[in-house]
Amino acid sequence: MSIVYPYPTLVGRIDVDVHRAGIDGKALPVSLISRREQVVALHLAGRDDWAEATLELEVALPDEELADGPWAAVTCVAVLTEGATNSRTVTRLERRRDDNRWRGEVRIRRSAHAARAVLQVSVVGSYDGTDGRVIGTGDTPWVVDLLARTAVRQRDIEIVEEDFRDGPQEWLRPFKEVPWLVETSGELPTVLLNTSFEGLGVLLNGARGPLEKAAAGLIATQIAGDAWTAMFHSAVGDLEVDEDGTSQMPDGWREPVLRAMLPDVFPGLPLVDALAEVHSRRTEGHGWAELQSRIQFAASRRAQTPKNLTTALRAVSRPTEGAAR
Repeated sequence: MSIVYPYPTLVGRIDVDVHRAGIDGKALPVSLISRREQVVALHLAGRDDWAEATLELEVALPDEELADGPWAAVTCVAVLTEGATNSRTVTRLERRRDDNRWRGEVRIRRSAHAARAVLQVSVVGSYDGTDGRVIGTGDTPWVVDLLARTAVRQRDIEIVEEDFRDGPQEWLRPFKEVPWLVETSGELPTVLLNTSFEGLGVLLNGARGPLEKAAAGLIATQIAGDAWTAMFHSAVGDLEVDEDGTSQMPDGWREPVLRAMLPDVFPGLPLVDALAEVHSRRTEGHGWAELQSRIQFAASRRAQTPKNLTTALRAVSRPTEGAAR
């Protein structure tokens, strides 16, 4: 578990951008670097035998906050890790005198990685006479996928079709009337789609016309919202504290879920304070019920509910407008 330290940390955003990537000295197509998904797909047709990849990073830090803060000897490093191979590579980034961005090149040896690595940026400094304090991390880690042909986070959650009514999983049978369930006890969160729920699979997998696509989009949005809500509750349920009462961040998929949602649940609070607040409310009960609306809001934003609902409403209104004419 990664400890959330009980000393001052950065509140402002730390934006990380991979603006170029290459394999064995050859540039990757821009389409394999997704800034929206924050994923780099290190795969080129016919180049599965590459030896070394490079990622060129640019990092923007909250300079005014750093200048006014209590930290000294601040530096910025990129940390590349992969759990499957237990690998860890740390690259120091540099800042030019006439530039407010930190830059550097991360080198990835193919022999040291299996499938998917996580690239995070940490800001390190001295505080109260102690060196090496991590005072901030990038808002969202980048994923470096060594096998994917497209730059998407397709493994952030599994989607599995199961027959709740007559299938082999007996524990699902009491839920035969629900269209889906979210399971969060495994290595990856899983959405179980009920194939015995009439029409669900056909609509999600084969929507054609604009109205069908609008309906499928709304269902997918609802599933995503339910998944984010379930993942958040599972993540805060696994919070632990160390001997001095400091909240610790759960590992695995639960950590990025909390990092993504806590800024919307507690706007303006540093991560360390938001983590302590949600742990306090859950364990002591005070304010936990009031917090549910904030969790719902955060899940709705992650599922892009407003955008998808607007798209669906427009699709539904078009036939009506045409008939009126």
